[in-house]
Formats: sequence, C-alpha cells, structure tokens
Amino acid sequence: MNIKIASTAAIAALCVSGCASTYSVSEGEIDPDDFGEANRQTYAAMIVNPDPVYTEPLESTAEAAADAVERVRERRVEESRAEDTTSAPGGGG
Repeated sequence: MNIKIASTAAIAALCVSGCASTYSVSEGEIDPDDFGEANRQTYAAMIVNPDPVYTEPLESTAEAAADAVERVRERRVEESRAEDTTSAPGGGG
C-alpha cells in the first residue's frame, strides 16, 4: 500500500513540476525581469501626480483646519475638485 501512495505522490510531483517552467510555447524563454511587471504597472498607476503644480498657494493654517472641522460637523462639506491622475509614467510591456 505504501508503494501505491509513494508512486502516486511522485507522479503528482512530476506533473506539478511542469507548471514551474519559465518557458512558454508561444513566447519562448520568459525573461525573469518581466515577472512582476503587472504589479509595477499597477503601483505606477496609483501614483497621483508626484510633482503637482498649483495655481494658488495651499492654505495650511490652523484657522483653515478648524473651518474644515466645523464644515464636517455641520454636514456642509465642500465638493472635492477633480485631480489630474492620468499623467502617471508608463512602462514598456
């Protein structure tokens, strides 16, 4: 009985090992540097403009923060403005 279990496990391991290949029939040898490219592209798309240009200086006073807290408490929050997020750097693929 142990021989059947051992041979079944060996055959299963052999079959699964074929899935770990870095060769594709349609693409040929796969470059290891290309692995993770989808994640890198996703992270790059998540970056909002890293060097924004503002037409007016940003308010960063305690008075402005207190006004914002009051607007939230009174439920009269200002509508947010659309930001340009389409200028993310692209990568080759």
